[in-house]
Parts: sequence; structure tokens; C-alpha cells
Amino acid sequence: MDERPGGKRWLPLESNPDIMNQFVQGLGMSGEAEFVDVYGFDKELLAMVPTPVLAVLLLFPLTDEFEAARAEQKALDKEDKLISNNVYFMKQTVGNACGTVALLHAVGNNLSRLNLMQGSYFERFFEASAKLTPDERAAALEKDDEIENVHSVAANAGETPAPDVNTSVDLHFICFVCVDGGLYELDGRRPEPIYHGSSSPETLLEDAVEVIKYFIKNNPNSVNFNVIALSNLQ
Repeated sequence: MDERPGGKRWLPLESNPDIMNQFVQGLGMSGEAEFVDVYGFDKELLAMVPTPVLAVLLLFPLTDEFEAARAEQKALDKEDKLISNNVYFMKQTVGNACGTVALLHAVGNNLSRLNLMQGSYFERFFEASAKLTPDERAAALEKDDEIENVHSVAANAGETPAPDVNTSVDLHFICFVCVDGGLYELDGRRPEPIYHGSSSPETLLEDAVEVIKYFIKNNPNSVNFNVIALSNLQ
């Protein structure tokens, strides 16, 4: 998905925990935390996901039906929600970079719970962007050759051949995190984080799943959903 017409485009990232783990570990995240598949929403299947869960990624289809349902929901939502200043959020201006933006959201909102390698890309990027606006963070990413090169390697390492970089992709990654007791949906296409009510580190996965069910309900004709959790294995 490209938020800026005529802007830079990357190859789309495959929704594959192995590829994502190689990607983030190459940028400085230790192996103490890993991305894992969420195979279903039944209690027994959710219990198979290693805990604690630090973030939840969702790959879903961008359809007219879903966008209409989201717009209707926003119009009906009159509650004034206060977004924590501690949420790390960035916009997406690079086409097909939603997977990398979702990974940055997952890591950036768990810096105190992840052991980043000293001097690594992640440590340098998050230190440099800590006080930037969401738009400034997007601009920094767009000009960053280092992460673009790592993204390209990861995108070409998937099990399915990467499409042409100019191919329009109708699948989109977003991230769910718990910050200061709230559940936030982080989508680089949106102007700001979306607050989904109270949550906790212990219930993040279950709380995110309840929101994800809404996505599935409003895309009844699609099976193109994939859920991945970032779990701390230590």
C-alpha cells in the first residue's frame, strides 16, 4: 500500500515468522524474542503461543467492504480517546513497506522489554527517531538505504516468488501493542494510533484477537488473513 503517489516502492514482505526473525535479528534484535504463527483463535490454539506476547501482527486484505465498515465505525465513534504519548507510531509513505513498518511498531513499542544489540541498526534508528513526529519517522525510513537493503533481502527470501516492485498489492500489515494499559492498533496508513480499550501484557493476544475478528467479519469473502505474534521466549 502506497500512501504517497509516485513515492518509493519496496517489494512486499511475506507473512512468514522465519523470514521476519532473520530480518529483525539482522537489524539488532536478540534471539530472546521471536515471531511465531498464531494458528487459530480457539482457547487451546491461543495457549500454544509462547508468552509473554509483546506484539501481534495482522496481514489482511484491503477491500472496499472493509474500508466502508471502518469509515462507518469511525463516524459512530464519538468517545474521546486519549492516546498515550508513549506509543511509538510512524506513518507509511513507501509503497509495500507495511510489513517493515509493522515490525518497527512491534519493536519500537517494546524497547524496554527487548535486548537490542549495542550499536545495531535498531538501537541507532530508535534513538534517532524517538522525538520525531510520525511523518518525520516515515521520511527517515524512506531515505534509509540500510533498512531498505535488508528489507529487499527478506522480501526475496520468501517461499513464494516476490512480485514485481510496481505490482499493486491489496494485502496490508498492521500491528497491535499494549502501551500504558491500552490496546493500540498501529497502521501506517492512518493519521494516528487507534485505541481499542484497556489491555495488559498478559491479555494482549486475546484482546487483539477480538479486534481481528472484526476485520474478518467485515471481509467475509476473503481467506487472506494471517496472524503472527512477537513472543519473548526468555
